[in-house]
Amino acid sequence: MIIGLVGKPSAGKSTFFKAATLAEVEIANYPFTTIKPNSGVGYVRVECAEKNFGVKCNPRTGYCLEGQRFVPVEVIDVAGLVPEAHLGKGRGNQFLDDLRQAHVLIHVIDISGSLNAHGEPVESGSYDPAKDIQFLETELDMWYLGIIKRHWDKFARTVQQEKQNVAKALAELLSTFRVKEEMITDAINIMQLNKDNVISWTDDDLKKLATELRKKTKPMVIAANKIDVPGAKEKLDKVREQFPDLKIIPCSAESELALKEAAKHGIIDYIPGNTDFTIKDDSKLNEKQKKALEFIRINILEKNQEYGTGVQHVLNTAVLDLLGYFPVFPGGVNKLEDQHGNVLPDCFLLPPDSTALDFAYTLHTDFGRNFIRAIDVKTKKTVGKEHKLRQGDVVEIIAGK
Repeated sequence: MIIGLVGKPSAGKSTFFKAATLAEVEIANYPFTTIKPNSGVGYVRVECAEKNFGVKCNPRTGYCLEGQRFVPVEVIDVAGLVPEAHLGKGRGNQFLDDLRQAHVLIHVIDISGSLNAHGEPVESGSYDPAKDIQFLETELDMWYLGIIKRHWDKFARTVQQEKQNVAKALAELLSTFRVKEEMITDAINIMQLNKDNVISWTDDDLKKLATELRKKTKPMVIAANKIDVPGAKEKLDKVREQFPDLKIIPCSAESELALKEAAKHGIIDYIPGNTDFTIKDDSKLNEKQKKALEFIRINILEKNQEYGTGVQHVLNTAVLDLLGYFPVFPGGVNKLEDQHGNVLPDCFLLPPDSTALDFAYTLHTDFGRNFIRAIDVKTKKTVGKEHKLRQGDVVEIIAGK
């Protein structure tokens, strides 16, 4: 699973990326700082199963702090987007190609309205950040539409003359976007299109279809960055009114980065996603650093109690809410350790409706092929291959040789 980080130049995308991954990336206030996509590891925060067994886990990947497990996910930060990217403007073609692989999108916008459409600084509050959301949706819709319309006349005639299943044929045409046959069937039903007379579909029908499929295959959460700038909260409220169906989360990527760097250097105790931190040693801080941390505490964490700095909340929303993934831990009824003595070393994020058999294949192809049964380690009950797993399950797979 890949999270795509998108947004116009200078909106704070690279800062968000570094805050999420602590990767070394170039951060500057000028267009196209990011030319090639940066790929890094972010983390989704979930409850660790260690609490159920009274043990302390030893993750092989990610980490665990006070019962909060941080599970690694891939994040890519792609080149800054400008309007009409689908026509090749800016680095539009490269942007869209990089974005193709993403399962979910995080759109970082400057909620303070301090950048124009091209990412150039303007007077704070003078730009409407709702336009950023609109233009990204338009660019993605036009991208999908362009693929659909490229050979539409020939495609529609062939489907109709040969009486093909239009949903199946369209799924093949749009396979690059991971469009599934059932997605197209749902869209056709919602739009009440005549699947037996594909030639009759209008340009407007195709545009609406492109939008419907984009929403299904590229779900999006909005990271409303720079929430600490004066006037940003009022703009956030207006944007939420305009886009009631979107997840729009206030955040300060700069604050999250500062807290993580401070924690990394042993200055504070901070768990990503929490709404407070503890200073470990005042003597390590100069007055400027103390004021900076106090500013973050008062103006970000205390005012943004539901979200903290927002960065962790955005990542969790993208993976757990929009994609519906959930954590499952491999383990044994009689042994939670691996061969090296690591307790509950692994945690996997599985897609919705995953079964015990799906989990077996996730662990190893041979486990899936030779699956015998699974055991719910918490209840010690045996379950079959069709058993649907739930969030936080600890599962032992029994397989033949």
